[in-house]
Amino acid sequence: MPKKTSSPWAPRAAGGVLALALVFTIAVTTPWHLIDLPKPDAALDFTAAEIARQNAFRHEILRWSTASWVISVVVPLVIGFSPLGRRLYDGLRIRWWFLAVPVTVAGIALITNLLTVPTDVLAQRVSLKYGLAVQNWRLWVWDRGVNWAITSLGVGVLAIVLVALAKRWRQGWWLPGAIAAALLVLGVSFAYPVLIEPRFNNFTSMPAGALRNDFLKLAAEDGVPVKDVLVADASKRTTALNAYVSGFGSTRRLVVYDTLLKDTPPAQVRLVVAHELGHAAEDDVLHGTLIGVLGTAFGITLLYLLLGARIADPRRTAVLVALIAAGTTLASPIQNLVSRKIEARADYHSLRLTNDPQNFVAMQHDLAVRNISGLDPSAWRYWMFASHPTAPERIAMGRAWAAENGGKVPPLAQR
Repeated sequence: MPKKTSSPWAPRAAGGVLALALVFTIAVTTPWHLIDLPKPDAALDFTAAEIARQNAFRHEILRWSTASWVISVVVPLVIGFSPLGRRLYDGLRIRWWFLAVPVTVAGIALITNLLTVPTDVLAQRVSLKYGLAVQNWRLWVWDRGVNWAITSLGVGVLAIVLVALAKRWRQGWWLPGAIAAALLVLGVSFAYPVLIEPRFNNFTSMPAGALRNDFLKLAAEDGVPVKDVLVADASKRTTALNAYVSGFGSTRRLVVYDTLLKDTPPAQVRLVVAHELGHAAEDDVLHGTLIGVLGTAFGITLLYLLLGARIADPRRTAVLVALIAAGTTLASPIQNLVSRKIEARADYHSLRLTNDPQNFVAMQHDLAVRNISGLDPSAWRYWMFASHPTAPERIAMGRAWAAENGGKVPPLAQR
């Protein structure tokens, strides 16, 4: 008796429903407009020397970072959409497909990693030259190795699951595949803080004191349950300043870099924490996970429409990797657009929570100078890579919020 196959319209209908659900979720959860902003102008708040340093840094580093990005996208595509993919799989001579598939994935990732070493080394040298990076080369290599292993593991597990399902249900694998991939995204998002982050940093509770008490009090006033504030030992890698919220539910955590606590004025640190509390108050991680779940399920359905039962052939593993690389690249501008809006809302939240636009503007200026952030990136870089508003855009929000609430923040460059 032949195996029952899914109706030909079913994956198309499911893909359409998932696409609508994804668009609806993004439209509803993304804050498209918060406040009318004046035109950002870096010259108002950054000195000529600060702008020149940022321009010089980006002129030196972007040639190498862009080359690395191009290589990381092109290599999987070339391998996957050419006979090289099958030759790589066959060349492994591994008897069991469920071992050959993840090894193929890891091999493609390793080839890509090795080909980007020269440009990444040159980019790292620029960061060291400008004092943004401080990690030694041994730690740099270790980080690359860990990142390669984690990426290979994630994509490898997904590939095994999809091939296995396609072997079991050649025409209906898309439904269990979409469910399994969505659950994988959900699990990774929940477990990331306790399984992945510790591979790169050590975390300790912020020592008892006035600053910690102030953070916990601020969280309580904001109605955000925070059991602990963790400090990451980021100073072993960078001088950049940062903080973030990750996870949700029992794994949600508020993390600040030790570099942020070292030299930053307490009022500015308080604003950074208020920004992160904004993410927690709005459940941004949870909403991002929901978008990721829907996007992944849609992607698997689209994958079925492109490959059908052919994915059951493990020799097509490289094609699967190439399609994943293409999909994530094409989705980047949309992801970054949503991210910029979410980050702007967290900025707005911090202003409302602290009522301190003067220090907000000073904090955004100091963060940009310390992190050598791009002040006026080209349009394509902004849409392709910018997950946060630029510093002039964030400063413009602080100044607009002050004006809306009867205050004024004079230009910093004229101090």
